[in-house]
Amino acid sequence: MQNKTLFGFGLQWLTKVLIVTVGMVSGEYFKPFNVSYDHRALIIDGQRRMLISAGIHYPRATPEMWPDLIGKSKEGGADVIQTYVFWSGHEPVRGQYNFQGRYDLVKFVKLVGETGLYLHLRIGPYVCAEWNFGGFPVWLRDIPGIVFRTDNEPFKEEMKRFVKKIVDVMRDESLFSWQGGPIIMLQIENEYGNIESSYGQKGKEYVKWAANMAVGLGAGVPWVMCRQTDAPENIIDACNGYYCDGFKPNSNKKPVLWTENWDGWYTTWGGRLPHRPVEDLAFAVARFYQRGGSFQNYYMFFGGTNFGRTSGGPNYVTSYDYDAPIDEYGLLSQPKWGHLKDLHAAIKLCEPALVSAESAQYITLGSMQEAHVYRGGNTSICSAFLANIDEHKTSTVQFLGRSYTLPPWSVSILPDCKNAVFNTAKVGAQTSIKLVDFEPMSSSKSSSPEHLMIRTELPLVSESWMTLKEPIGAWGDDTFTVQGLLEHLNVTKDQSDYLWYITRVYVSDEDIAYWKENAVTPSLKIDSMRDVVRIFINEQLIGSERGHWVKVVQDVELKQGYNDVMLLSQTVGLQNYGAFLEKDGAGFKGQITLTGLKNGDVDLTHSTWTYQVGLKGEFQKLYANDDDESLSWTNLTHDEVPSVLSWYKTHFDSPGGKDPVVVDMSSMGKGQAWVNGHHIGRYWTLVAPKDGCQENCNYRGAYNSGKCQTNCGKPTQIWYHVPRSWLQPSDNLLVVFEETGGSPFEVSVKTVSVEAVCAHVSEDYYPPVKTWSQSSYINGKLFTDQRKPVMELQCEDGYTIASIEFASYGTPQGSCQSFSTGNCHAPTSSSILSKACEGRNRCKIEVSNSVFGDPCPRTVKTLAVKARCKPSLSSSSWYTGLSEI
Repeated sequence: MQNKTLFGFGLQWLTKVLIVTVGMVSGEYFKPFNVSYDHRALIIDGQRRMLISAGIHYPRATPEMWPDLIGKSKEGGADVIQTYVFWSGHEPVRGQYNFQGRYDLVKFVKLVGETGLYLHLRIGPYVCAEWNFGGFPVWLRDIPGIVFRTDNEPFKEEMKRFVKKIVDVMRDESLFSWQGGPIIMLQIENEYGNIESSYGQKGKEYVKWAANMAVGLGAGVPWVMCRQTDAPENIIDACNGYYCDGFKPNSNKKPVLWTENWDGWYTTWGGRLPHRPVEDLAFAVARFYQRGGSFQNYYMFFGGTNFGRTSGGPNYVTSYDYDAPIDEYGLLSQPKWGHLKDLHAAIKLCEPALVSAESAQYITLGSMQEAHVYRGGNTSICSAFLANIDEHKTSTVQFLGRSYTLPPWSVSILPDCKNAVFNTAKVGAQTSIKLVDFEPMSSSKSSSPEHLMIRTELPLVSESWMTLKEPIGAWGDDTFTVQGLLEHLNVTKDQSDYLWYITRVYVSDEDIAYWKENAVTPSLKIDSMRDVVRIFINEQLIGSERGHWVKVVQDVELKQGYNDVMLLSQTVGLQNYGAFLEKDGAGFKGQITLTGLKNGDVDLTHSTWTYQVGLKGEFQKLYANDDDESLSWTNLTHDEVPSVLSWYKTHFDSPGGKDPVVVDMSSMGKGQAWVNGHHIGRYWTLVAPKDGCQENCNYRGAYNSGKCQTNCGKPTQIWYHVPRSWLQPSDNLLVVFEETGGSPFEVSVKTVSVEAVCAHVSEDYYPPVKTWSQSSYINGKLFTDQRKPVMELQCEDGYTIASIEFASYGTPQGSCQSFSTGNCHAPTSSSILSKACEGRNRCKIEVSNSVFGDPCPRTVKTLAVKARCKPSLSSSSWYTGLSEI
């Protein structure tokens, strides 16, 4: 094997490694081990490994959520957790570092190690990630002479300083593999190959510099660059995309790595919700390992939430659910999580053969059917993948003397080159039905928590809202006046979304007469604007516009004399992708012109403008100062007309139980919200187009983000996650800043839970099982005897199966929401399932005639079940209704 070891360590570094390793007393999660690689795979502690990675971004959840998310990833078959490092969160002010709360990176890495998983740390420090400014702190653009991500000394100095800081922190905490920590791999830069040509020769030089800088930090583990075909010899180049089975690194000494498998896609305000079917996702993963891949990461396995103003774009929504196997709130998204779990189990059964073989034997099975066979030095070790890449037709193929039926666009996995233990198109995992329950908001601070446990079919909203009007225009002592238009970010430094531009124009009697005589309506024209502008004339809102560098034309009503033109410029997340990010700005470009006056158009571009950064309510911290008597909050009544630029607040008690909590903002317009001082994000009730969604999503064929979209004709997002750790039992403060109007009386607090689980499993479905150990396989034992066609049902933690609402073994019809019995039905179905499952968190039952009887001989039967889950303080956690082998 070609083996890369020590990664640039000199004798000095090697000595330091040995001292640290010997001297460690605590913080060691593994026995210290080295990580290297060859052309086939990463080599961990001397052994090649086939690795499955789960993407989790620590700031998109709270520390209290991390253990559960990591645990569910491990249970789902992950070996590795992957995360970016977010520079803007860790160094919000130059030289002032933050490693607290959601940015406690050390704690996150240690939790990964304590769970027994490895970690891939993608330092970047550019991350993209649909994160504000791509993860760069905005102060970076103010460094004199700086040009991002190229051979530019000011940028390289800042980049090296931060990357070194992160490596040093990880080393000081003994978190690298050779120290007994979980970190096995690092990343420098991110998808730079997409934009490298924009920088010419300086881009090429920058790639070399970044690689040498990273390796020179002596981290002692491999570094990767994704989408970087000219990655230097000492850096592994990796693939990102929906499919990476055809990817080859730029050297035959490097393994095939897939750093981002896009199992969903991000969402924009006013957009549809992307969905990637799990059958296609599993197909892509199986094809990757079939064709020589060795490390694959789901981007994302848990997407989470863009709390505060961290969402980039611009115009990306607060939710970063990403259609991931674990949803935004930490609940399993089924069947995606379960089907992938079965896939991972099947791949792990093949690992002895995959790591033993230097390459696969390729066999053509048909015009669009093929096999890849992996054999170790010991000929008894053999695993195979059979693929049918035809999008339309099922194919029956012959392989090593046996017949196999392959559905279209699918891969069958044969750990012993004989028995197919998994097919990517055959989903045996359960489906979860999630329910959002309304929880009443308290009508006063004294409402009891017990009252909140009452469930109701209609939203109960607070009758006790207070309001405070945000000033229109300048409000503070820090305003300033200059001639001409200033770029938005140069003024705000992204400390707020909001910036007031205020100027004054004079309208004469002749202008008024001219308009009346000629039926002329004056207009305000803005050549180019992003992301949102609200136009006020004399403190009255007359129009709004949104878009990315769009032209604005707004009719205006002016009075004789002086008129105040007041423009509220707003950002909705900064650009997170592309070349020359430091040049990207916000606000206005070009000219601002007032048209229709008697003596011609008036160019306001070079007029005297007054600037006010942010909102007065932000400055006063209305979201946190609940008891400040100097603030003039007033009671809000139902008779009041909703007004623009208004603050609202109320109190609510925490919903009972442990289910995730959301605030339903569907009655509002656009703004931001806080709970107990925690910024839960921007909200906006823009509605997705009515067309473009598919009633029946066909997983077959190459996926793209426009395929299988959902949520047409509905608001893109109405639920906003409030982590449980941000709540107290009672008297929680909810503060809302509303820009356009809306009714706070209809805002409600809800909980999200898995109401029911369904499964639909055929008697010829044989999932992989844990009892097939690698040792028994290596010894040549047949473990097909241990396989049985089984159905598994599982409620979320803290829930039990309360009732079996439908069960039929035979030929049931329909889907989860509308099951019905067919012509063939075993009458014992319901009673058998009830006995096996009710009162338990999960159960497993064999799908066979031996359990249910044979209601229709010579017919392949299916078991369809719908079970309802309910909260439970104690239950029998597990039942296996399987006959003895």
